[in-house]
Amino acid sequence: MKKEQIITCDKEIVSGTPVFAGTRVPVAILIDYLKAGDSLERFLEGFPTVKRAQAIAFLDMALEAALTENPSARAA
Repeated sequence: MKKEQIITCDKEIVSGTPVFAGTRVPVAILIDYLKAGDSLERFLEGFPTVKRAQAIAFLDMALEAALTENPSARAA
């Protein structure tokens, strides 16, 4: 899945906050749900406009970014 199919930033949509493509749902909300101990399923139930593939691809992107910024965090 291409990045533009996962997230978009447009100053006309939620003032430029990164959102899931095709929605007005900020990607940060998914992180907030997970930090609170909620499941991906619960997030998707609450935000049905977000596709499961988008959410998983976003989490993969976030993980890759974290590992790229901190190479020592990679599993041995």
